[in-house]
Amino acid sequence: MNTTNTLHISLQKTAAFIAEVQDSSGAIPWFEDGIIDPWDHVEAIMGLTIGGKPQAAQKGFDWLQQNQAPDGFWHAAYKVDQIADDQRAETNFVAYPATGLWHYYLITKDTQTLTKYWPMIERAMAWVLNLQSPKGEIYWAVDKDKGVSRDALITGCSSIFKSLECTAKIAHTLGHEPTQYLLARRRLGDAILNRPELFDRTWPSKDRYSMDWFYPVLTGVLQGAVAQKRINQRWDDFVIENLGCKCVEEEPWVTMAESCELVMALVATGDLKRASQLYHWLSRHQLEDGSWWTGYVYTDKVHWPDERPTWTAGAILMAADAIHNLTPAHHLFNRHLPVETTHL
Repeated sequence: MNTTNTLHISLQKTAAFIAEVQDSSGAIPWFEDGIIDPWDHVEAIMGLTIGGKPQAAQKGFDWLQQNQAPDGFWHAAYKVDQIADDQRAETNFVAYPATGLWHYYLITKDTQTLTKYWPMIERAMAWVLNLQSPKGEIYWAVDKDKGVSRDALITGCSSIFKSLECTAKIAHTLGHEPTQYLLARRRLGDAILNRPELFDRTWPSKDRYSMDWFYPVLTGVLQGAVAQKRINQRWDDFVIENLGCKCVEEEPWVTMAESCELVMALVATGDLKRASQLYHWLSRHQLEDGSWWTGYVYTDKVHWPDERPTWTAGAILMAADAIHNLTPAHHLFNRHLPVETTHL
């Protein structure tokens, strides 16, 4: 069996694994009987779409629509249709369905579904943009007791930066005005690029996490030569040869999802060689049912934790698409609008 066929079978198993875990309501928990959070739910939806399961993906969007709060947000965690954690709502979680829906449209060209869920996206992004400060950063969460957490995360804001681009493209496709989303994106990009003092003000810096390193590249905040430079600067801090990308700099733990997102960031910089190599290192971590381990503690030579999340499976499929151009959405995280643009 040739490499292409082997890859195809492997990825079909991965998509089938996500579909098997999905609840009849459309909810996609981390694993059977696990929690559902909005961001990881969307990551799994994108895996389903890449895997040729658009009806299952639509059910995932239905679940989001049915569980959206009247103000436009989603809570931190759910158990199917019950709220499991109502302590806070996080802005990057609430923004991410826009990325998932645009991804769905790129693959299916299904304008009817885009139209159906646009009001949901519009409400969600209105809630998010209400939390953008005058200086451009977007506060990370609203706590039900403490109110707005007036601090911001590089990774979270970078994710929102991409979601704003996707929202603008959805609006434009449906004949709505995209300018407010593009202006908010420009202000957010300026904050991430030029105002480091706006981030991690009330807690220790998150720069020990690999996502803070590569997310500005993955989401298009950094592009071109400056993106390549950023990746090269901390490659040796986070990447373990023949294993993958660490989640946290000081921990001997490589994780599949972060490795896959780094793969996509590498593709965005044009470094397909290292992207393909990194992706190849991960193949040993797939199980027979198509699922993938969360991570691997290389000092102990054990997989940890004993979990195989649906969102990890989604990330695997997205990374494969970025490298192998499996679907029309393969370029989602490697072609970005210019940071300063206010027009489509």
